[in-house]
Amino acid sequence: MAVDYQRPGWFTKHVFNPIVAGLARLGVSLVGSRVLEVRGRKSGEWRSTPVNPLEFEGDWYIVAPRGETQWVRNLRASGEGRLRKGRTTRPFTATELADEQKLPLLRAYLKKWAWEVGAFFQGVGADAPDEDLRRIAPSHPVFRISRQP
Repeated sequence: MAVDYQRPGWFTKHVFNPIVAGLARLGVSLVGSRVLEVRGRKSGEWRSTPVNPLEFEGDWYIVAPRGETQWVRNLRASGEGRLRKGRTTRPFTATELADEQKLPLLRAYLKKWAWEVGAFFQGVGADAPDEDLRRIAPSHPVFRISRQP
């Protein structure tokens, strides 16, 4: 089975992500961004990356716009992580959602974050029909997290 993963370009990897993560570590969040920290499934060491948590109907979620990333694999293996903004670190446990459960979350995520991550959703936007969201859902893991960021 092929793994869907969209690698970040040079600018994203070396400029954009470090700036967003650095700001979040300083306590400055871009529209709610946080630094996700998850233990590596092989090394056991903490790994970090910027993410865009989504509040939806009273629960919090993390969506993987780039697909089957290393942080997704690590979170699946550990089932827990933490979100950081400044000095505040919130540990959480994570539950991955089934594809059919993702539709309203993907729609809400795209409404809020399409300006930043829309290019990774194969031309599907927040106003797309459910059929289009069903088509892309398997390529975008979604986790419900137990603690509010």
